[in-house]
Amino acid sequence: MRRGAARAGLALCAAAVVTGLALVPGVGLPSFHGIEDLPLPGGADLGSHPYRVTAVFKDVTSLFPQSSVKVNDVVVGRVEKITVGGDDWLARVTMKVNGKVRLPSDAYANLEQSSLLGEKYVQLVAPKDLAPRPDLNDDSGLRNATAREVAPLADGAVIPPARTNRNAEVEEVFGALSMLLNGGGVQQINTITRELNRALDGRQSTARSVLTRIGTFAKDLDAHRGDLTDALGALDRLSSTVAGRDAEVGAVLDRLGPGLKVLRDQRGSLVTMLRSLDTLSTAAVGTVDRTRADIVADLKALAPTLKGLADAGRNLPASLQVLMTYPFTDEVLSGVKGDYLNVYLKVAAAPGTVVLPAHGTPAPAGGALPLPSVGEGGAR
Repeated sequence: MRRGAARAGLALCAAAVVTGLALVPGVGLPSFHGIEDLPLPGGADLGSHPYRVTAVFKDVTSLFPQSSVKVNDVVVGRVEKITVGGDDWLARVTMKVNGKVRLPSDAYANLEQSSLLGEKYVQLVAPKDLAPRPDLNDDSGLRNATAREVAPLADGAVIPPARTNRNAEVEEVFGALSMLLNGGGVQQINTITRELNRALDGRQSTARSVLTRIGTFAKDLDAHRGDLTDALGALDRLSSTVAGRDAEVGAVLDRLGPGLKVLRDQRGSLVTMLRSLDTLSTAAVGTVDRTRADIVADLKALAPTLKGLADAGRNLPASLQVLMTYPFTDEVLSGVKGDYLNVYLKVAAAPGTVVLPAHGTPAPAGGALPLPSVGEGGAR
């Protein structure tokens, strides 16, 4: 009896090992979900304390359970299961990751392919601003894994679709290439080349000249890029000023309407005025042409007078200030003291001047009065 029970237990254990049966915790009964439950030989080392991470993808074509999970191209885990959400129809990929790999809570998950026809795997990527953790085990091969010092990726964390992505499929690449080759871009390039050859046939020198001028123009633009930058900056400041005075500009534009209406109503008068000005201009030009010699002669005759006035400079306006006019200028009134006007005269006659006596006065013996050398007098 005991021997039979032992044989039955050994047979059950052997069947579990061969078929990949797993004991359900708390139940003790074996369960089998399919060939995907079998671990692949040479798979990832999950260690003694792995943790689970779920990434939500829009498309996980050709990804299967037991596929690899990598960090910096180093295998650190495997895909445990793939489910589809009933409300959003998004793929939820549950992964087991080695407990020694610490990633930040805002890590990314990318669906990549090992080669053109290779297997698919999930690449966990940390943000670019992270540095490698120096405290990882050297023998684990995970030294290049990155993690944030705070807020690590915890067990049961979910990476949302905003932080998941996938590479282009081989079918998509070949489909785009087929569209390009079959009536697509290549045929258009052929048409463009043929039309260019037809347009440039016999005009090579002209095209070469145009290209040379374009090159010169580009060099000039490059040499004046500082001026262009300054002009753009000034235009930006002008735009800012105009934007800051939006109300004033709007008021001016609103007031332009009545003025434009008046101009429109008086359009006939304006046209008549401009025609009259044109006639006047024609007459004035004819008059100037006929009297040009006389005008030039008058200007030449006026030149000495104008030169004299220019040479007078400030003396002319200064003399006008002391000119005797009624009653008196301000410069003359400065000599009036109270109600008197003080005037001092000094007269000097040239030697040999003969002074005639007054009418009825007897002449002296010499026939003339003696001449004083200097005469002075004062009046009040």
